[in-house]
Amino acid sequence: MMNILIIAIALSVAGFLAFSKKLNTSSAWRATLTPLASIMGSGFLVCAPLIGGIAGPWSLFFMIGLLLVAYAVGACIRFNIRHFEPIENAQHGTVQRVALASRMVLAIAYFISVAYYLQLLAVFVLSIFGIDNSIAAKALSSTILIAISIVGITHGLSSMERLEKYAISLNLGMICALLFALLCHNIQLFQNNTWQLPLSKSHFDTTDIRVILGLLIVVQGFETSRYLGAEHSPQERITTMRRAQWISSAIYIIFISLMTVLFHPGLGSDVTEVIQLTAPVAAVLPILLTVAAVGSQFSASVADEAAAGGLLEDVFKVPTKRAYLLVMIVSVSLTWITSVTEVISIASRAFAVYYLLQCTVAALLANREKNHPRTLAFSLSALLCLIVALFGIPAE
Repeated sequence: MMNILIIAIALSVAGFLAFSKKLNTSSAWRATLTPLASIMGSGFLVCAPLIGGIAGPWSLFFMIGLLLVAYAVGACIRFNIRHFEPIENAQHGTVQRVALASRMVLAIAYFISVAYYLQLLAVFVLSIFGIDNSIAAKALSSTILIAISIVGITHGLSSMERLEKYAISLNLGMICALLFALLCHNIQLFQNNTWQLPLSKSHFDTTDIRVILGLLIVVQGFETSRYLGAEHSPQERITTMRRAQWISSAIYIIFISLMTVLFHPGLGSDVTEVIQLTAPVAAVLPILLTVAAVGSQFSASVADEAAAGGLLEDVFKVPTKRAYLLVMIVSVSLTWITSVTEVISIASRAFAVYYLLQCTVAALLANREKNHPRTLAFSLSALLCLIVALFGIPAE
């Protein structure tokens, strides 16, 4: 009965989100969905085993810490939407040069995130067949990446990007079903007097903190609102980015809260371990999670490759076809020289540098306006991003 109910919830939510005329015609919903999908697709499924392996019963507090860093950076980017965009094309001064540098860094970050998403996709696909082989995962992710790039070079990626709505809807439907199943599991444990938190580590060292810093990418994605100006007004992007961060933060907090009871000693760097963790909750969950993981990572990789190609064309004046070719070469190379956990850390550090530069833009503008409280707040956010960029490391 539970399995049927989980499937029904997943399909009902996914169907409503994908085919609701009211939502599909709502500009505010579309502006909310883009950053929300990016945040949830970045690391929802990998955050539990990675954070749980480090923090155990304290995982929720570490997750909240990452979310607070992300929200602070989001505030900087929202400030830039309102205050920087009107002067973005003015005569280039220090602020404009820093902003241009941030866009260059973002293009590089997207190269890395494409490799991250497809490595993750490959690992989840192979897990269906019980294959745990890094060479096979790299070969599969490289093959998919080459195929996507060839489509981009020959026909553009707009046709693939149209599939994103359905992948996002499926992912959010799966998340709702997963949270429902975990809630029922926690209630059942309470009723049976068997609910208990996992054993805590005796202490946290600097390596643990550095690994947590290297997980910033699991809450990354809100910055996409900054580049939706052709479709949405500044105020709508500010409002919907904030809403996307609120919704995603609530989901992450509820998810980690309900997952903590399933954590156990020995959780490590196996990013697919969420499949094994949820298997005792309901037999259908591993299947749903795998399908959703494959769909969300594929759509995220297509979106980021298209974004990287667009930035290369806009900033470096690289023709579109050559841009996709460059993305393919760099991302495939990264795939073969990194593991999944390494590329997560590298991507986190790359986005941290981008966020550092965006926070610097916000601090410079706030200082120009003599807004000292905001100048201090944005400067502290920049410092946090610098710490992530310098000290974040992969899980072992």
